[in-house]
Amino acid sequence: MSFSQGISGLGVAAANLDVIGNNIANSGTVGYKSAAATFQDVYAGSRVGLGASVSGVVQNFTQGVTQSSSRPLDVAILNGDGFYRLSSATGEVMYSRNGQFTRDKDGFIVNSSGLRLTGYGVNASGGINGGTPSPIQIPTASMTPNPTGNINAQFNLDARLVPPTKTPFNPTDSGTFNYSTPWARSTTRWATRTTWPCTS
Repeated sequence: MSFSQGISGLGVAAANLDVIGNNIANSGTVGYKSAAATFQDVYAGSRVGLGASVSGVVQNFTQGVTQSSSRPLDVAILNGDGFYRLSSATGEVMYSRNGQFTRDKDGFIVNSSGLRLTGYGVNASGGINGGTPSPIQIPTASMTPNPTGNINAQFNLDARLVPPTKTPFNPTDSGTFNYSTPWARSTTRWATRTTWPCTS
C-alpha cells in the first residue's frame, strides 16, 4: 500500500469524525437530524485499491424524540420527512425542522430568526384555499363578541319534588320554582320551573 492511499484513508476517517462531532454538537438542537458519512473506493480504469473518499453525507430523517412544551405555538413533525416552509420579509423561501415559533408584534408566527411560517388560508366555511402558501398571521385586534342565540339543554329533575304552589312564575322568586342552574359564561340566570311531572 502506497503512502497516498494511507493518507486518503486518514482523510475519510477525519471527515467521518467531523460528521460525528457535528452530531454531538447539535445533540440539543431542536429539529436537528443526525448525519452519517458514506465512503467509496477510488480506482482508475482497471486499477482498484487507490484509496478511499467520502461519497456523501446522508441525514437520518427517522422519527426523533418528541417532548412536551409549555409554549402554545411549539409544533413538531411526526412520522414524516417534511419541513416547515418559512419566508423572509423580502419573500425569500427557506425550510426548517425547528418547530419553535412565537408571534411577533404584527401577529405573524415567526421563528427565532424572524422568518415567518407560511401556510394555506381557509375560507368562511373552513375549506383550505389553494394557491401559493402565505405567511400565517393571527389577528391582534379583539374579536367582536357574539351573544348566545340558542341553548339546548337536558335535565334530570327529581320527580319526588313537590310542585310549587306559588304563582305566577317569577325567575327572581325561588318560591315559584324548585330548581335553577346558572349558565357558564353568561350573566343571565336561567331557571326551570317544575310542574308535575314535566318541566317548562
